[in-house]
Amino acid sequence: MNPRVDELAEDAGMTPAIMLRRWLFHRLDAAADLWLRDALASLEGGGSDRDLYRCVSLVSRRLGKAPLELQVAERAEASHARPDWDPSSWTVDQAARVLLLLTTGSEGERFVSRLDQLCATADIDELVAFYRGLPLYPDPTRHRARAAEGVRSNMKVVFEAVLHRNPYPAEQLADDAWNQMVLKALFVGSTLHPIVGLDRRANAALARMLGDYAHERWAARRPISPELWRCVGPFAAGSLLQDFARVLETGTNPERAAAVLALRGAADADAHGLLDRHAALCDAVAARGVDWTSVSDFN
Repeated sequence: MNPRVDELAEDAGMTPAIMLRRWLFHRLDAAADLWLRDALASLEGGGSDRDLYRCVSLVSRRLGKAPLELQVAERAEASHARPDWDPSSWTVDQAARVLLLLTTGSEGERFVSRLDQLCATADIDELVAFYRGLPLYPDPTRHRARAAEGVRSNMKVVFEAVLHRNPYPAEQLADDAWNQMVLKALFVGSTLHPIVGLDRRANAALARMLGDYAHERWAARRPISPELWRCVGPFAAGSLLQDFARVLETGTNPERAAAVLALRGAADADAHGLLDRHAALCDAVAARGVDWTSVSDFN
C-alpha cells in the first residue's frame, strides 16, 4: 500500500490517474511495487519519449497481467471520477500502461504524438490498453482519429477495447461513425449490451441500416443477433414494425424476447398493439426478469 497515493487522493480529488495508482499499489508485490514507483518517478513532470516507451515495454514482464478484480466500491468510485467509466475488466498491465502515459503530464499535440507512436509499435495487449484508456486522456476531441482507427481494426479484441465499457465513442463519434461501429459489432459477432450509450445514441438512420442488415441475413438464411432489435425498437413503424411482427411470429425464443424488450420503447401506438397480441410472451419475459444482458438465454 502506498500512503502517499491516499494523501494525493484526499488533496486532489479522486482523479482516474490517482485511482489507477492506488489500485495498482494495493495489488502489487514488493518487487513490482518498487519498479512501478521508479518508473512513475522517471516520467513525472514530463519524462523523455525514450523513458516512456521503455517503461511501457517492460510492464508485462515487471507487473504481470492479472485482472484488477476491482471491488464494488472501487467500480463506483471510477464511475464517479469519470462518468460511465467502467474498468471492471481491466488488467494490471493495462492499468499500468495507461497510468504511465498519463503520468508524463503531456497535453495537446505532444500527447497525441506520444499515443500515436505507442500505438504504431504496440503489440495487441498494448493496443487494448491504450484504446481502453481513451476516456481518460486530456483534450478528448483530439483522439477521435485514434478511436476511429480502433474501430477499423480487424482484430476483434482491439475493436472491442473501443466498443465495450468505454464511454468515449458515445461522447465523441459522429452519427455516421457510431452507426458503422454498431453495425460492425453485429457483423463480427460482438455483443451490444456492453456498449456505453447504446440507447442514448439510437437514431433513425441506424434503425434503417439494421433493418436492411436483418433482411440480408434472412435472405441468406443466416442467424441474427437478438440484440439487433434493441436499436430498432424506438423507431418501429411501417416496414420496421412489419419486421417485428415477423420476429414475434417466426423468430427464435431469444429473438422474440428481444422484440418484446425493444418494442417497449417504441413511440408508435401500433407497436404496443402488436405487443398486446403477444401478451403471454410479454408476461413470460417480465416474469423471468429478462433484460438485454440475458435475452440470448431466453428459451
